[in-house]
Amino acid sequence: MNRNTEEKLLVDGPAGALEVLVTRAEGARAVAVICHPHPLHGGTMQNKVVSTLMRAARDLGASTVRFNFRGVGQSAGVHAGGVGEVDDCTAIIDWASREFAGLPLWLMGFSFGGYVAAAAARAQHSWPQALVLVAPSVERMPFADLLPLPGPATVMMGEADEVVAPEAVFELLEGQPGVTMVRFAETSHFFHGKLVELKAATEEALV
Repeated sequence: MNRNTEEKLLVDGPAGALEVLVTRAEGARAVAVICHPHPLHGGTMQNKVVSTLMRAARDLGASTVRFNFRGVGQSAGVHAGGVGEVDDCTAIIDWASREFAGLPLWLMGFSFGGYVAAAAARAQHSWPQALVLVAPSVERMPFADLLPLPGPATVMMGEADEVVAPEAVFELLEGQPGVTMVRFAETSHFFHGKLVELKAATEEALV
């Protein structure tokens, strides 16, 4: 299979089957699991930022796994306020660790998915080799309860984000132990016109 080809699967989750898109790298150096933005605001695994994160990991030689949270697309269940979605992510990580046995984990998430990824990272026996959070939801989700993070993380934040307040992200996370903050000037929540820069910065964080 061409490494650029994504394979669609259904994986058992805590609320039923979860819809998954997988790329398989030959001689993969890691497996990247990527979480999408808020399901109640149109977030899916096809989101452009999520796709950009996937391509960054894929182009660095990782196998990739993006998935729809419960109640999105072909994933069973209904939205569960974040708690159930963290369980979904944990189930996908567990599946990926069996499917891609022995590979380091790169865990990434955008917006609501950034909170989910950080919470799921906390639930792991060992911290992911890389944790990349793009415009993580720190106001609507209890992100402060996750601090201090037990391991390193890279946070990508647009300075003109109209959905997640940049000041709230900078105040909460900048200067936290292990957190590397990457600021994007004149950049909105969905990184319109800045996806190339986001991919480059993500690749730099993952190398």
